[in-house]
Amino acid sequence: MAAPISKQLRGYCKQCQHYFLRTRISTKNYCLGDQRFYVSVPLKRTDISSNFHRVIRKYGLKTGPDFSSFLQIEKTKSVNIKLNQRDEFAATPYLSLDALSGRKRKVFFDVYGCQMNVSDTEIAWAILQGNGFEKAKSVTEADVVLVMTCAIREGAEQKVWNRLEYLTALKKKRVSLKSKPFMKIGILGCMAERLKTKILEREQLVDIVVGPDAYRDLPRLLAITDTGQTAINVLLSLDETYADVRPVSLSRNTKSAFVSIMRGCDNMCSYCIVPFTRGRERSRSITSILDEVKQLSDKGVKEVTLLGQNVNSYRDKSGGQQYSVGQLQLPQPDTSRGFITVYKPKLGGIR
Repeated sequence: MAAPISKQLRGYCKQCQHYFLRTRISTKNYCLGDQRFYVSVPLKRTDISSNFHRVIRKYGLKTGPDFSSFLQIEKTKSVNIKLNQRDEFAATPYLSLDALSGRKRKVFFDVYGCQMNVSDTEIAWAILQGNGFEKAKSVTEADVVLVMTCAIREGAEQKVWNRLEYLTALKKKRVSLKSKPFMKIGILGCMAERLKTKILEREQLVDIVVGPDAYRDLPRLLAITDTGQTAINVLLSLDETYADVRPVSLSRNTKSAFVSIMRGCDNMCSYCIVPFTRGRERSRSITSILDEVKQLSDKGVKEVTLLGQNVNSYRDKSGGQQYSVGQLQLPQPDTSRGFITVYKPKLGGIR
């Protein structure tokens, strides 16, 4: 509630000896006499009447400032920004290309969980390698430690918490070594998507938190941590499949490889957390899958495993011929006596 107008009086005007009101619109004070702004003069308490009507009659104040007076306090000149200048401002990045560069910092990956996490680690490593990061042979020599996590069971998450405590102790030892940059610790994968900001709030063990659909943002998030801040990106995508990213294997001379053909799940089973940590179903195009398999074959890979949260629901909807359920003649699932299913095969896409 606003204070009584008699309590808002602050002083009197040097020019016309009128009282003026306290205002937040300007650093100056508004004179009630001639409706202008002047430098304030301290007002004595004895000059303020308990009855504001007496003050008005004493100093000849008939009317105070109205709303239009405050709108016309300071007239600012309009600044005309040309269209090309706006485009130039919009194109200015928050971080320079040099800041996004890894500058040959060494990265170590600590992988927990399923084969899909192994495939995601290879995708994240391909993105970081393309930005100038190098691979560390051990965690002790790493400048950045990224932990690929699993959230399918409580025991899997507890292993990650124990590992983070060890890495935090190792990070504190590195602080005293001025010859090396401070170690950055990040959490990737399902556990990062499930807990989100809770990971940053718990004992401040990590610097970055990245969900399964935000691996492309890793260079920017690491650049933000260079200023001492924590960074997080756990946004799920409806179309991210990393089809244009060629995974880089963490082990050399391997004869087997994993190829991700789809991500996410739409089944929403009551006992499963996958739809909430991996997002909705989306499939890669057949062309991108064949290209990746050919590249792996040229490198000497003999065995390829197709991965996905629900590979039976694979559908290439990128274009081309669209098959319906009737054309495919999909068999209905067999159920035991007394049981029924509500599963409905989805229409469209190349299977």
